[in-house]
Amino acid sequence: MSKVAIVVLNWNGKHFLERFIPGILEHLPDYAELIIADNCSTDDSVDFLKENYPSLRLVINKENGGFAKGYNDALKEIDSEYYVLLNSDIEIKSDWIEPIYELMESDKHIGICQPKIKDQKNPDLLEYAGAGGGYIDYLGFPFCRGRIFQDIEEDKGQFNDIKQIFWATGAAMFIRSNVYHELNGLDEDFFAHMEEIDLCWRAQNAGHKVFYNGASEVYHVGGGTLPKKNTRKAYLNFRNNLAMMVKNSPKKNFYPRLFFKMILDGIAAFKFLLEGDFGQFKAVFQAHMTFYKECRKNLKKRKELNQKDYKYLPVYSKSIVKKYYLNSVKLFEKLNW
Repeated sequence: MSKVAIVVLNWNGKHFLERFIPGILEHLPDYAELIIADNCSTDDSVDFLKENYPSLRLVINKENGGFAKGYNDALKEIDSEYYVLLNSDIEIKSDWIEPIYELMESDKHIGICQPKIKDQKNPDLLEYAGAGGGYIDYLGFPFCRGRIFQDIEEDKGQFNDIKQIFWATGAAMFIRSNVYHELNGLDEDFFAHMEEIDLCWRAQNAGHKVFYNGASEVYHVGGGTLPKKNTRKAYLNFRNNLAMMVKNSPKKNFYPRLFFKMILDGIAAFKFLLEGDFGQFKAVFQAHMTFYKECRKNLKKRKELNQKDYKYLPVYSKSIVKKYYLNSVKLFEKLNW
């Protein structure tokens, strides 16, 4: 049993494995193990691994149920004190495990942690999927230190700190194995996108803290499975965000807050339409239709979970949509918490 299991979930990512496995192995401490979990790839990823890395442990999932089920299935087979969920399109250039491992060892209340996420193509920039740690506003809109909607900040060392955050990116997430299994892992109904935010929200409602450690950094290609403008990605993001809100939001003003959130989604849909992007408009519409069909299921999940009031969580109490679109706030430091 290793102390830390770095688990890369692969789906048709041979080109990423070829590029990035060497860096992971180069910076692998003796208490950590690299494991590849293959999610029913149809390329020759598995043959490549068996031929070039025969000593690496390979977990073969029986079906491709997306990011969430893929990790849930794989992690049932892995015995370790810590899991690191690591995207196949992450490049490692320096020692990155030790700072987070030491931090989590020093505070047993920290259940989840992430490193700084930088842009692999442009290393001077932070990266969309995680940047300097994730937050949500009171309506459930996610953003990051260093990334508000599509605006990305340059990395000038402004996030070289250790900070409690709301959510850690699934691109490079450290999580205690007992916490992962206590929460029954990722919500498989999400398939992909925002499942890590939902997991972090449930973790905090269960009494665990989520942290960021800027002394550790990795480089993310991004869009490795679905590009940002992909309509499937838009559908999953809008649908899963609503499901996440229903499951985890505090009781106070729950229904008015959810209703207002849905109105803002509608405004976003018509903005896509005015821009001539019918595909994105349709994706939002379909996401809402699916959400209505699944509402009873999500309300049942809500009854089975604990919900904490926002005042006990690191939630932005204002509207990030208003700050960004009406007040033109593009930098995290200008948000006035």
